[in-house]
Amino acid sequence: MSALHRDLIVIDGLIVSNWSEAVFRDMRAGGLTAANCTCCVWEGFDETMTNIAAWNGWFREHGDLIVKARTTADIRRAKEEGRTAIVLGFQNVSAFEDRLGAVQLFKDAGVGIAQLAYNTQNYAGAGCYETRDSGLSDWGRELVAEMNRAGMLIDLSHVGSRTSEDAIRESAKPVAYTHCCPSALKPHPRNKSDAELRFIADKGGMIGVTMFPAFLRRGTESTVDDYVEAIEHVIGVAGEDHVAFGTDFTQGHGRAFFDWITHDKGSARRLVEFGEIEGLEGIETIGRLPNLTGAMERAGWPEGRIRKVMGENWLRFLDEIWGEQGEGADPHAPAGRRSPGLAGGAAMRQRTAAGAPPAAGRRGSTASP
Repeated sequence: MSALHRDLIVIDGLIVSNWSEAVFRDMRAGGLTAANCTCCVWEGFDETMTNIAAWNGWFREHGDLIVKARTTADIRRAKEEGRTAIVLGFQNVSAFEDRLGAVQLFKDAGVGIAQLAYNTQNYAGAGCYETRDSGLSDWGRELVAEMNRAGMLIDLSHVGSRTSEDAIRESAKPVAYTHCCPSALKPHPRNKSDAELRFIADKGGMIGVTMFPAFLRRGTESTVDDYVEAIEHVIGVAGEDHVAFGTDFTQGHGRAFFDWITHDKGSARRLVEFGEIEGLEGIETIGRLPNLTGAMERAGWPEGRIRKVMGENWLRFLDEIWGEQGEGADPHAPAGRRSPGLAGGAAMRQRTAAGAPPAAGRRGSTASP
């Protein structure tokens, strides 16, 4: 590990690995300061709470390695203490079911980031693999307002184009693509056009560029240098103050997990087929993140740009979204709308199919679709 990498704030915009002590130790080996760690993909309220309970156990058992992060002060403190700050995150709002009051419950439990949809249609809007993008629903607009009020970052990485544009316009706070690639280099439903990248940046948003090989220009032949190429392209479109990285590491997962995440709701129609999932050459594991810094140096990046993309941009951006929540403000106070109660409406239960892999928060490779 270079002296520069050791000194950096290193924040990964998304990891959905098979959580275990081995993964947590690899985070430390890679010099990872903080990461958005998935605890909900298809799960409903109950399953997601179970996942968070598992995380709370890991925080107690592996407190020398990881710590829950609710604020950017927690992230800075983790850097000083030599631990990795874990930001609990959702890749779907299925955990909220149809209850807006669940947003504050999960925020209180430590969830700081939630994606509006995962690949397909839900109550809020459409995912990127949905045949028809319906746009942000009226309930989705209420959800955006409640997430703004609670100080929970809105993620649009797997969300359809129309729903994403609606959400960006609707949100009173900037939003993010925590893990995506540019379609200008590789056309794919999961990638974002230059117009989409420019639009989210113009609204103050953040773009975490992912390293999943299928989304990079050379596909499975891609290396860490191709990853830097993709990041450079996004910087050219959005500006270096709006670009970071989000690997989408799925370290430790097997085929059953990938089958689960690539079927609608975990068990319905197949959405996409990627074949054998392999790591990106050069950063096959979280512990090899220093090689990303090295690739940026080889590409001739100035130190200031490296510091921004490797973590300082995420830190500044998250402070903007969460800031008041960490400065003594009452998180339950209304902000334009009454905070909704948890009760009301028949809750949608998006259960995993019998025999499906345990939830993302409980399963402990590379990067995911």
